[in-house]
Amino acid sequence: MDREHDKYQRLIDFCRTQQPVITAVAHPCDRSSLEGVVQAAQLGLIIPILVGPQQRIRAIAAQENLDIADFTLVDASHSHAAAAKAVELVREGKAEALMKGSLHTDELMGAVVSRERGLRTARRVSHCFVMDVPGHENALIITDAAINIAPTLAEKVDILQNAIDLGHAMQMPEVRVAILSAIETVSPKVPSTIEAAALCKMVDRHQITGALVDGPLALDNAIDLEAARTKKIDSPVAGRANVLMVPDLEAGNMLAKSLSFLAGADAAGIVLGARVPIILTSRADSVRTRLASCAVASMVARMRKEEARLMG
Repeated sequence: MDREHDKYQRLIDFCRTQQPVITAVAHPCDRSSLEGVVQAAQLGLIIPILVGPQQRIRAIAAQENLDIADFTLVDASHSHAAAAKAVELVREGKAEALMKGSLHTDELMGAVVSRERGLRTARRVSHCFVMDVPGHENALIITDAAINIAPTLAEKVDILQNAIDLGHAMQMPEVRVAILSAIETVSPKVPSTIEAAALCKMVDRHQITGALVDGPLALDNAIDLEAARTKKIDSPVAGRANVLMVPDLEAGNMLAKSLSFLAGADAAGIVLGARVPIILTSRADSVRTRLASCAVASMVARMRKEEARLMG
């Protein structure tokens, strides 16, 4: 059943008014990945550089009636080579974003985090889902449900700051982060509640900046005002969170997939903490979700460019 994806549509509509972002697409060698690239280019979200086996890419485009005549193609014989070459284009300043084609996430991220030739920064790399949940007024950011399996407290600092920065790139008027656990009280028996409390104190000390942050919070009182009132939680975040930080990958993966498969949500994916935003899509993603991922990445790239300009 079709339904309105109004939150994604707002993101896409805004980005169509901006300059497209030059994006290196690693190994777009199936219909779904190539179709998403073509549509994002047609909407003016990205200017793609297709990196992979040229003959194969051209054959798929012809077979699926996709027009790639105006795109730059960079030859790479297989998926590992395509990932390495796409990363190299970013390092050379020829691309402002990176996009996963039809290769495994591990292949692309392996090239990204390579110590010699990758795109590492001082910040830990982490993943955010930007979710369009039916019946929920605004987009929800969920982190990290795809890269960091069991992050330490130090790693959670970077994961949290990455998500806050994404909220600003998406022009959220106020970024409100709920650090999730199973309960909303601090308990030595539940380690994630201790780490949530520590992160909140780090916010108080300006070690993490740019958002209202509270935790531990349970999912219900993070996003539902009535649940927060029932528990008598006095917080500017409780019941109003627009960023949900999970304790580990398993919890995040289950939360995101529950929203997708039980609530009909869509999940656009982006990786942050590298030199450029990385668009991570799944074979199961709809074209609208792929476009939303491109839109989010373009907003992040634009914010990076503006920060670089201000720093001179």
